[in-house]
Amino acid sequence: MNLNAKLVIIMLTLLILAMLTLFTLNQISQTKLVSEIQESSTAISEILQKSVEDLTSETEVETSQLADYLKEARQKGINEINIVNSEGEIIDSSDPEKIGKKRELKKLEKGLKAAQGRRGGGVSSQKPYNLVVPVIVGDEQLGYVEIDLLLDNIRGIQHDNFVRRLLATAVIFGLGTMLIIFLARRYTHPIQRLGLEVRKVASGDLSVTVPVESSDEIGELAQSFNEMVQQLRERKTLEERLHEAEHLSKVGQLASGIAHEIRNPLNYISLAIDHLKDEIKYSSPEKQEELSKIAENIKAEVRKANYMVLNFMNYGRPLKLRRSDISYSEIVERALTVLSDKLKEQKVAVQLEIPDDLPLLNCDQELLRNCLFNFITNGAQSMPEGGTLTIGAELSDGRFRLHFTDQGIGIPSEDLEKIFQPYFTTKEAGIGLGLAITERIIKEHGGEILVSSIEGSGTTFTVTLPGKS
Repeated sequence: MNLNAKLVIIMLTLLILAMLTLFTLNQISQTKLVSEIQESSTAISEILQKSVEDLTSETEVETSQLADYLKEARQKGINEINIVNSEGEIIDSSDPEKIGKKRELKKLEKGLKAAQGRRGGGVSSQKPYNLVVPVIVGDEQLGYVEIDLLLDNIRGIQHDNFVRRLLATAVIFGLGTMLIIFLARRYTHPIQRLGLEVRKVASGDLSVTVPVESSDEIGELAQSFNEMVQQLRERKTLEERLHEAEHLSKVGQLASGIAHEIRNPLNYISLAIDHLKDEIKYSSPEKQEELSKIAENIKAEVRKANYMVLNFMNYGRPLKLRRSDISYSEIVERALTVLSDKLKEQKVAVQLEIPDDLPLLNCDQELLRNCLFNFITNGAQSMPEGGTLTIGAELSDGRFRLHFTDQGIGIPSEDLEKIFQPYFTTKEAGIGLGLAITERIIKEHGGEILVSSIEGSGTTFTVTLPGKS
């Protein structure tokens, strides 16, 4: 239900409630008023009856009876009663002092009129009334009955009814005001919260999400806001991918340009060193060991430079997987064969925890072996005093889990999120592409890499790869 409908329903409800309340109070007031008038009419009728008896009676009237009756009649708004004969003499009255006094018949106005400045019986009335009724029996007019009425009861009923209606109207519209304030706050709070989230988005935080708590305009606004933020996230992701693709394209162009410029001299240097080693055997037998060690060091540095160039080239070009089924143990063995001499020099022992019945992997052998090179090399470099590098594997829930655990210095917590970023490295030598390339290769295979590390205790890389379908 939208806001307009809610406001219309609230106003209609208040209107109907006010009408019903005022109608009910008016009916109650009318009932009381009619009852009061009936009681006053009954009292007047009884007075008229007594007046006729007094006017037609040939005996002397006992005024004490009229005075006694007035005690009860006062409760019904009757203040004073005078019975006047046709000569204008008051023959009976609720006030004994007035009996025998004369009244000017011309001044007696028949009917009900407001009395001016009259007070009776010592009782003060806000607005007294005077009722003069002629008494006629047959064709003969016997006299008049003069009654002073105090209509305070009727005025009180009217006043009470007015006060009740005023209070009822105030209560109803007070409740309506409170309901509207509640409704306004219920709508303004989500709007304020939405404004805060909008400012967060404007500052670049696209992780915000506004809960949709209603189906009205505010809910639609929150839903539209969430859709807008989602589109901004997708657009940002697309821009990042385009930027990365553009970056990779430039890196690829640069890599292809420097490949021949660097790799060809490196290959020549490597071949020249092999030739020099052969010449050393014959020309300087006494210095053969020393010169061979120097040549090996030079060749190791050449391999390192060549490996860095390869990493640089591989990161800049799109990957093309050449999958085949192969045993994981075989891939590990090939990698260790190449790195065995270096590991011995670094005093690193390799512990294999690979089950014999582990199924074959469907992967690109060369690319996966390149990943193993990076894991093993990084693990060995993190243990400058030597240690044990554990390489494990298992099949769980149809997926391969490959583990690489070292006993090295660990990775600082602030660097854990950066180690897969291109060109990030904490080593003096290196360009920071090894793990970035490794992550690309694993993702191209449909897997993922997780890393956990404790400074001073070592690091564990866990690679998850899909099994054969």
